[in-house]
Amino acid sequence: MAELKRVLGFWTILSLAIGSIMGTGLFFGTSIASGYSGNASILAWVILSLIAIYISLYFAELASMFPKAGGVYEFSKHAYSRFFSFIMGWTAWIVGNLTTALLVVAAIDYLLPDPSNLWVKFAVSVLLIIILNAVAYFGIEASAFVLVIFAVVSVSVLLSLIIPGIFSINHSNYSPFFVFGASSILVTIFYIAESFFGWESATYLAEETQNPEKIIPKAIIIGTVIVGILGISITAVSLGVIPWRALAGSAAPLALVSAELLGNFGTKLINIGIFVTLIGSVAGSVITMPRLILALARDKLFISQFSDIHDKFKTPYKAIIFQTIVSLLVFAMAFGRYSSLLVLLLPLGFVMYLFIILSVPILRKKEPRAKRGFKVPFVHLGTFIIAIFIIGVIFIWIFPDFSSLNPEAIKSLKLGFSLLLLGAPIYLLLNIYYNPDTIIKINDNLAYLTLVMERFILPKSVRAEILALLGDVRGKRILEFGCSVGTLTLQLAQSVSQSGRVYATDFSEKDLVITRKRMLRKGYKHVIVIHDEHQINRVHPSIPHVNAIVSVGMMGYMQDVKKVLREMRDLLPYGGKIVFADYVDFFKVIPNVAWLSNDRVIEKIFREAGFSVFVTRRKGLLWNYVYVYGIKFHEDIPYV
Repeated sequence: MAELKRVLGFWTILSLAIGSIMGTGLFFGTSIASGYSGNASILAWVILSLIAIYISLYFAELASMFPKAGGVYEFSKHAYSRFFSFIMGWTAWIVGNLTTALLVVAAIDYLLPDPSNLWVKFAVSVLLIIILNAVAYFGIEASAFVLVIFAVVSVSVLLSLIIPGIFSINHSNYSPFFVFGASSILVTIFYIAESFFGWESATYLAEETQNPEKIIPKAIIIGTVIVGILGISITAVSLGVIPWRALAGSAAPLALVSAELLGNFGTKLINIGIFVTLIGSVAGSVITMPRLILALARDKLFISQFSDIHDKFKTPYKAIIFQTIVSLLVFAMAFGRYSSLLVLLLPLGFVMYLFIILSVPILRKKEPRAKRGFKVPFVHLGTFIIAIFIIGVIFIWIFPDFSSLNPEAIKSLKLGFSLLLLGAPIYLLLNIYYNPDTIIKINDNLAYLTLVMERFILPKSVRAEILALLGDVRGKRILEFGCSVGTLTLQLAQSVSQSGRVYATDFSEKDLVITRKRMLRKGYKHVIVIHDEHQINRVHPSIPHVNAIVSVGMMGYMQDVKKVLREMRDLLPYGGKIVFADYVDFFKVIPNVAWLSNDRVIEKIFREAGFSVFVTRRKGLLWNYVYVYGIKFHEDIPYV
């Protein structure tokens, strides 16, 4: 199986960290911040930068402990339950998609400020998303080059305003410094916090980074410091060059600053530079988000096929294709709604980061001896202060004057947490599909329904084909691997007659209770019913040598397919038959278990286990069927 390629060094990861952390706040934040706290927004930036730098230390410790592609999900997996870690991964994915849409909207607004160019904006945005995902698809080296270029442009654009701006500051603009009440500082921090969202992005590339335990923590901390310095500087310069009231009313505040400092031509160059900078942040999201999907898919908390790595490009190509489609859909729904996206993103981001921060002291207790390349100083006190800070910022957003509710906040919270709650049924469906314990419980609970629906679930035509492929088995011994409620077992018992033997195994006790009753009513004493709760990983050790093995609906459940097939091979003589049938294209919506999607892969797996097989498929009403039949071979032959 192909693996991700470790080629990224410090400068690439630092570039990603700067681009991902920077967000839109440095370019729109001066306008938003000035509107809420006037000149005191500089103080808001200083406080936020210090908090952000300290939070970066938490990500540094976690990244040094778990240098894997999952990032937020990987950290949560070790600190919390399986369900909660999925919710954290789900939240991170939502936040990532909202961030991508926000960045694209912001970039296009800077490049094409004229609102009449609506369709041009949309077309350019879609084209950009597709191009960036194409770059991500064809290899991490190309993506790395793009990230470095974007980071250089980002820093250069801001410095081109900060350096000349220092010499053009009108100090009278800073007076009065405090225009609004002290609570306005917290409100300002809430709205500009997105400027630092994105610490997790660098962690998603851990498996493609050389020496990730050292490089990623270092890059996250340095990247946060750089963004903090740039944010404070550009705010101080903007307020020193343009009065806060003028900035507060601007949709593109840095365009005002550049017009004052660099003239019309310089402004055009700066606008292009800001556009490139924001697109650089989009590129960071495009590259990193599929790695989150990859990590979830590996743990069967997302569709497992998305964990596939391209043989040539060494990228999670299926996850990238899926993420491209999602990004386009999210952008289409959110197009032109910068402020709505921002207030939806912010509380979700704050909640996600709060639980990531809390995971550090939890892991200090759960895994005290785990290797940590970096440790957060004063972790318990620091965690308490940051938690109070985050809760306070959200509270002041919801209750701006400490009494009445902010209706915009309530609306955003309802929508945001509705998106989070959507993760719960998705988790349930994934567990039904992949988790053995859940599968067993569901089979137990639905045993009698399966009996009622047996003719629909296992049609007569399917049973007839299986029996035809087996041929004459009179007096033979057959293993039925996964007998369910005994529908096929009855016909196998008839086929082998009283002189033969059927060994019927299943992981569901209730299914087997029904099977035993049905055999008893027919007087089939030559059917041996065996409960095996570990059937997905083995053939029951009490099964003797048999002449043939039949299985319906079990291939998708096998966790170690090759091991189970080898054990089956050991039970058969040379020339012994196997007939497997399974459900695929389930309801034409749910994807197949990865290895059942490709006939050649199926043939290869069976061949390596010692079986010569032929694979065929049949159409069904709500699902299709795949048949695998063949023999245990003595000499390697292509098929039966």
